[in-house]
Amino acid sequence: MLLSQNWVTTLLGAKNPGWSVSAEDMDSGYVRVGFETEGYAPIEETTGPLVLGIVENIEELTGFKKPIRYCKVNVGDANGTGELQGIVCGARNFQEGDMVVVSLPGAELPGGFKIAARETYDHVSEGMICSAAELGMADKQTKGIMVLPANAGQPGDDARAVLGLNDTVFDVNVTPDRGYALSARGLTRELASAFDLTYTDVAADPSAAGITVDVPAVDGESLPVDLAPETKAVRFGLRKVTGIDPKAKTPFWMERELLLSGQRLVNLPTDITNFVMILLGQPMHAFDAAKIQGSLTVRNAEAGEKLTTLDHVDRVLDVEDVVICDEQGIQSLAGVMGGSTSEIADDTVDVYFEAAIWDPITVARTCRRHKLSSEASRRFERGVDPTLPEIALDMAASLLVQYAGGTVEAGRTLVGSLPTPATVTMAADFPSRIAGVEYSRETVVKRLEEVGCTVTGTDTLEVTAPSWRPDLTYPEALVEEVLRLEGLEAIPSIVPTAPAGQGLTPAQKRRRAIGHALAYNGYLEVLPSPFIANDVFDVWGLDADDPRRSVVKVQNPLESDHAILGTTLLPSMLEAVKRNVARGQHDISLYGVEQVSFARGEGVSPMPSVSERPSEETIAELVASLPHQPLHVAVVGSGANEPEGPWGEGRDYTYADAIEAAQVVARAADVELELENAEMLPWHPGRCAALKVNGEVVGYAGELHPQVLERAGLPARTCAMELDVTALPFTPSFPAPVLSAFPALLQDLALVVDEATPAESVRKVVAEAAGDLLEKTELFDVYRSEQLGEGKKSLAFSLVFRAPDRTLTDDECSEARMAAVKAAETAFGAELRG
Repeated sequence: MLLSQNWVTTLLGAKNPGWSVSAEDMDSGYVRVGFETEGYAPIEETTGPLVLGIVENIEELTGFKKPIRYCKVNVGDANGTGELQGIVCGARNFQEGDMVVVSLPGAELPGGFKIAARETYDHVSEGMICSAAELGMADKQTKGIMVLPANAGQPGDDARAVLGLNDTVFDVNVTPDRGYALSARGLTRELASAFDLTYTDVAADPSAAGITVDVPAVDGESLPVDLAPETKAVRFGLRKVTGIDPKAKTPFWMERELLLSGQRLVNLPTDITNFVMILLGQPMHAFDAAKIQGSLTVRNAEAGEKLTTLDHVDRVLDVEDVVICDEQGIQSLAGVMGGSTSEIADDTVDVYFEAAIWDPITVARTCRRHKLSSEASRRFERGVDPTLPEIALDMAASLLVQYAGGTVEAGRTLVGSLPTPATVTMAADFPSRIAGVEYSRETVVKRLEEVGCTVTGTDTLEVTAPSWRPDLTYPEALVEEVLRLEGLEAIPSIVPTAPAGQGLTPAQKRRRAIGHALAYNGYLEVLPSPFIANDVFDVWGLDADDPRRSVVKVQNPLESDHAILGTTLLPSMLEAVKRNVARGQHDISLYGVEQVSFARGEGVSPMPSVSERPSEETIAELVASLPHQPLHVAVVGSGANEPEGPWGEGRDYTYADAIEAAQVVARAADVELELENAEMLPWHPGRCAALKVNGEVVGYAGELHPQVLERAGLPARTCAMELDVTALPFTPSFPAPVLSAFPALLQDLALVVDEATPAESVRKVVAEAAGDLLEKTELFDVYRSEQLGEGKKSLAFSLVFRAPDRTLTDDECSEARMAAVKAAETAFGAELRG
């Protein structure tokens, strides 16, 4: 919301004579009552001779590509000679006898534009006739010369005082719940509280804004209006002014405030509607009455109906759009923008002013549907004071008659009724209990009345919210008003003493240990997005009944193609791989630790009303609908795991590295991991290991399926591991090391088994049969040859024997080794390889 400091000072000064503050203090005042400003800036200074002038003669120059005028302007004695000043100008919106603003040679306009006499279009131009944009009072898109009233001053007078260039424009950030503040009426109310001033509501007393409202008493309707209930419109009003001068100009004082508020100047009736909107916060629309046929109907549009709006765009309407129609058709898109068929023209003599209260949600949806936002819709979206339509209509009609002549007709249409104001019950000490600061009852009542509330009661207050504050419907909202007006800085910041405890929980410790372990092993952490692509499981080729398809769908996703919550971390991790590869980083080792979400029930949460606390049954239903969110850890690797260099060839990341990453996680979680061959998409069926703890599958690791990688656009041989951390037991199951000062004895064992026999299964049997003297057994070689036979392989294990209390003999170790061989023969038909 753009607003000039001088106007605010004038409005507040009506009942506070002599009040004035600096721009810095006014900015602090806005902040003090909870309104941040996007910034404030003075109107950029114009130096040198800037004077008033009267256009005495205009000569139309011909023979050029565009219309050009050579003007003789009376600038009094400001030019030192008293003679008429010759100035070349291309604007067409002024005529002989008009009072204009002239910058003479030696002046410097905002932006460093220096004025000097120069020859152009075969004439010497000795200065410039200025527009509002050139003087820094409007944006560069504002066209046309600034024409002042004839009584603005004498030719040659300094124009700065007349224009009020010594001013500062504030850009106040109005939050969506404070629509009333999108007006001078609302912001001056707030500043009155900030500076402890007497506030005058310009809606109740327009004289505070220098406006006299003089209209005849209401007698009958202005025009019949049918307001359809499905539009959800609250009120709709019309008032007619007849016989105006179509050439009447907007007064300069109004032009000035409109320009500084960022409004475009159009014509007097339209400018008046914009001025009333800026002053009161009530958007309005002006119709050419001669173009309205019959009565008006306010209804929902029919699908496919069309309207050409004032921005000259043809729009196809939706059934949720609200429109204003006469007997000819649609005349306006309600709450957003009028139609071109009934807009004010150069010959308009009769005007209908319209002011209404539209449904905020309907207006907001219409704006987004048509990608059309306006100053009116911005206010309607946030809520407009429902008592304003008749006030705005009378004010607009009075202003139009004052500056364009004509007559205000006695008839006034007003359809709809005022909503019943909300009354909230609140304990007088409730703000004190919430803030921890003592506020007396008198202070609470005073601040609520400043907001506009009606307050009754002693210990228990009955607070009726004003019509312009529909957000004050519960005690906490009233508390916020008291606290912000009393000053949030008065509430001390006291850091509470943390209760005694035992630090991190076991789950937190485990999560940190896993992250540290993977980082220490060369993996880089990423934060997986909770949202995954809608078609990712189709790309993977998962079965329709795969548990990972039990996803939670988001009603309002940030991206329509990522509208589900992931049941696995791999989609987000693989997207990170794809991004890195696209940016030239091909050697990748990443890990992520995050929750996943599995839908429970039908995956749909109930939507209880926010007007009251939900019932216990509804709360239980809400809790039951919440997704199951276990903590997962995942790693992905691609490219080189060990780089090549002078030391030799490098080594690519393989499925074995992904499995080792799972072992790293297991050791950090203090559990022992079991491995088993598995087939699970998106992993390669021959290079995938199921990860088990206590016989339960907790994850998978290995190389990803080539077809999945190809369809997803990922590098070949990409490997991954994912493990359910929540499924890991907290009871330590990883075997504690046995320390011994006695030497170890090493023996090797090579067993020939069928090709389909898992090496891990053989290792487990060997380790169990070798007895307690066996400290460690590891597979170090897999051998295949014709001598072994087709379908056979040799598994070579390294056995480490050690006793805690003595030095072992070779015989003891050999005996344990042969026990392991016999057990393997029994279990797998293994043969000892010589």
